[in-house]
Amino acid sequence: MQFVNPNRFTTRPEIVGTFGVVASTHWIATAVGMSILEKGGNAFDAAVATAFTLQVVEPHLCGPGGDVPIILYDVRRRRPEVICGQGPAPSGATIAHYRAQGLDMVPGTGLLAACIPGTFDAWMLLLRDYGTLRPADVLAPAIGYAGNGHPIVERACATIATVREQFETHWPTSAAVFLPGSNVPTPGSLFRNPALAETYSRIVREAEHAGADRIAQIERARRTWSQGFVAEAIDRFCRTQEVMDVSGRPHRGVLTGEDMARWQATVEAPLTYRYGRYTVCKTGPWGQGPAMLQQLALLKGFDLDGMDPASAAFIHLQVECAKLAYADREAFYGDPAFVEVPMATLLSDAYNAERRKLVSDTASLELRPGRIEGFGGVVKFTRADGQRAAVGAGGAGEPTVGRVGQASGDTVHFDIVDRDGNMVTSTPSGGWLQSSPVIPELGFPLGTRAQMFWLEEGLPGSLAPGKRPRTTLTPTLALRDEQPYLAWGSPGGDQQDQWITQFFLRHVHCGMNLQEAIDAPAWHSEHFPSSFWPRTARPGVLAVENRVPPAAIAELRRRGHEVEVGEDWSEGRLTAASRDDPWRKAAANPRGMQGYAAGR
Repeated sequence: MQFVNPNRFTTRPEIVGTFGVVASTHWIATAVGMSILEKGGNAFDAAVATAFTLQVVEPHLCGPGGDVPIILYDVRRRRPEVICGQGPAPSGATIAHYRAQGLDMVPGTGLLAACIPGTFDAWMLLLRDYGTLRPADVLAPAIGYAGNGHPIVERACATIATVREQFETHWPTSAAVFLPGSNVPTPGSLFRNPALAETYSRIVREAEHAGADRIAQIERARRTWSQGFVAEAIDRFCRTQEVMDVSGRPHRGVLTGEDMARWQATVEAPLTYRYGRYTVCKTGPWGQGPAMLQQLALLKGFDLDGMDPASAAFIHLQVECAKLAYADREAFYGDPAFVEVPMATLLSDAYNAERRKLVSDTASLELRPGRIEGFGGVVKFTRADGQRAAVGAGGAGEPTVGRVGQASGDTVHFDIVDRDGNMVTSTPSGGWLQSSPVIPELGFPLGTRAQMFWLEEGLPGSLAPGKRPRTTLTPTLALRDEQPYLAWGSPGGDQQDQWITQFFLRHVHCGMNLQEAIDAPAWHSEHFPSSFWPRTARPGVLAVENRVPPAAIAELRRRGHEVEVGEDWSEGRLTAASRDDPWRKAAANPRGMQGYAAGR
């Protein structure tokens, strides 16, 4: 039995065609990706062009100084793969160094939180090994929109307005770019970033000096980034500039050109979980992606077929399973190159059968990580009242812009399927305009992903040179009956794997098409510690859209959830694309008035 949606109308149609589809969090990026497909490029070519364009048109959500995980399915190789574009901590990023600065947490802004920027090398690796085009082809749209301008979106303007004082007082290089004429841009006005356009134009010129060979051009572009003028400018800025950050004191960075020269993006197998007909693929535990797989491992013990996806019973089950999965994220996840993460146990039937017993008809108000002998660590967080707390093993989201000096960002996402059936899904992030000052020669700031590390020894997420922070970035790809089928994801930090799971359950158990599953009322829990400075947790808090039925909200409160009702369209920015031969399908979120899907 499947739940039948009583209202089949959606905010927009599910896109259906046979040629190819692109869905992203900004309509310009979607158009760019589709144009690459129309010109004969494949899904991977389109992905690279889409990603670089998103850096330009959503600068408050991602940038060249950030990081990216990519999950793809290449029909030639006939297997899903993950490209890790999550740069690790620099060689000078030691706990002792940060403690010597009087810090007990890595600041959420400024240069001390910068990891090695991973996006550019990851996209060049994808282009080299899976694509067909040259650097000039995939960078041309981004260069055009940065140099000639694009209509800046309202949320970017709002972000700039919030951090205006920070820019004018402490970060003048950012003011020079994002406060043209000393004013906050007006939504819809033409916004340019000539310095960024020149950075990418110079990389293209350097690449073309390698000759006509496509691979040689890509390799020259990679070296220009990691060993050429880009790395030199980053090294110089971190060595010479003392930058005010959220700690209230200025600090120099520790990222060097040598760090950048030593690192390259890598390819690895995804972590997978079998859920009925579906094999769901995520990154390893250097990201939070396995938390979605753990939710599925818990939820498969409940009969969800036929349930109303906006009912209290459905919401309660997903939220309570998410609480358990995210508690394990805090206790066990970390870079597997540095810590042994017991993923086989965490996804096993026996372990989840025991964990499932903790799910009752009432809301849990405790943080309850599992117990696995020899693994895990103390879970530390800040309570909503500002007090620090900790929970031993066995015992929310990527923040919006806050007060001056406490500015964090969000993320972008896209999904692409071409006519041959190649699929790619990615969630680029970091290097937001509000993360740290713009490096003037380059036109972009560095990222702040190192804020996810702990400055205590012996934890899975403890800071160490060369170690990847446990990122929240978490694209998803699923096979159905062993064939590539679905790619999807959402911005939103800690909420990502909540909205991603909800979408999947609505699609699989409730018979909703891609657009219906995106448009349906959504929610998220803030029960567990946030991954972002100052690492707060709000036990029992459940945020729901106002479109969740009043009876369901009342029942959730009766069960003990601290329900906070938000605006009608306030939860998530999902996009999705599927391959259901002969069809290619896509959908995008109406929330935020930016995302669009296209295809034919």
